[in-house]
Amino acid sequence: MNKISVIIPCYYNEENIPYTSAALLENEQLFPEDVSFEYIMVDDGSKDGTYDALRKFKSDYPDKVKIVKLAGNFGAYTAVLAGMKYATGDCNIVIAADLQDPPELMVKMYDYWSKGTKLVLANRANREDALFDKMFAKWYHRLIKKYAIGNMPDGGFDFCLFDAKLREEVVAMNEKNTNTLFLLVWLKYDFVSIPYTRVKRKIGTSKWTFKKKIKLLIDSFAAFSYFPIRIISLTGMLLGIAAIVYAIFILIAKLTGHIQIEGWTAMMLIFLFVSAFQMIAIGILGEYLWRTLDAARNRPTYVVSDVE
Repeated sequence: MNKISVIIPCYYNEENIPYTSAALLENEQLFPEDVSFEYIMVDDGSKDGTYDALRKFKSDYPDKVKIVKLAGNFGAYTAVLAGMKYATGDCNIVIAADLQDPPELMVKMYDYWSKGTKLVLANRANREDALFDKMFAKWYHRLIKKYAIGNMPDGGFDFCLFDAKLREEVVAMNEKNTNTLFLLVWLKYDFVSIPYTRVKRKIGTSKWTFKKKIKLLIDSFAAFSYFPIRIISLTGMLLGIAAIVYAIFILIAKLTGHIQIEGWTAMMLIFLFVSAFQMIAIGILGEYLWRTLDAARNRPTYVVSDVE
């Protein structure tokens, strides 16, 4: 008998929960009879009726449903990490609560796991989102693949299945300010990627704001890539070489009597360029330094207010 833990982060999903839970339960019929399910529903600080909807789901299926209520909004990927901690399955599936990812794909993912694949990713070959959301996601995953995690599947993923061993390793890391699911790929296990089309959300509105997207972009680079630091180093070297060349030019001009008062303009342009680079460099280093400080404080990654 194999158990699958389905981890679902929930944030302002009051209207979705009844439909999502029904779809998940119906999806169980596609699996072999020797497979059991547990649903780890993580309420990420919702202020609507999400928690009440989850409690209704649990009251109907008390042996299958576990509710993890966080004290506040810690973010979707932190909610996934919290769900991992309370999962007990032989393998685990992470899926969103809004039915944009097809639950019926789970059985194909499980088939790969049952044959020995410890990580199965459902990557978005296409998505029926708004144009801006589609473009942001496209460039975000393209940048991550090129400069951070080279083996990332095209289109990225949030819908995935992974073995209990990978779950334990990610939980043990307990990293802050990161993309929890990207850690699964970072572990370097071989994986299978299944392309699918992410459908348009039909119920409710997404709380995935532009501010949260930018934070995710910064977190992902700070957690998985040294590329921004390398850019600073290379630019600094180029500026240093340029400064030496310019110094030689000034020295020669001085010795040959070609120094002119008009050089003030060139001097100001160089000064402003170098100053702008220094401010950008300090900002990038500050992002890394803040995350180092946050990790050194050893504060909890999330706070659980209740578990049912």
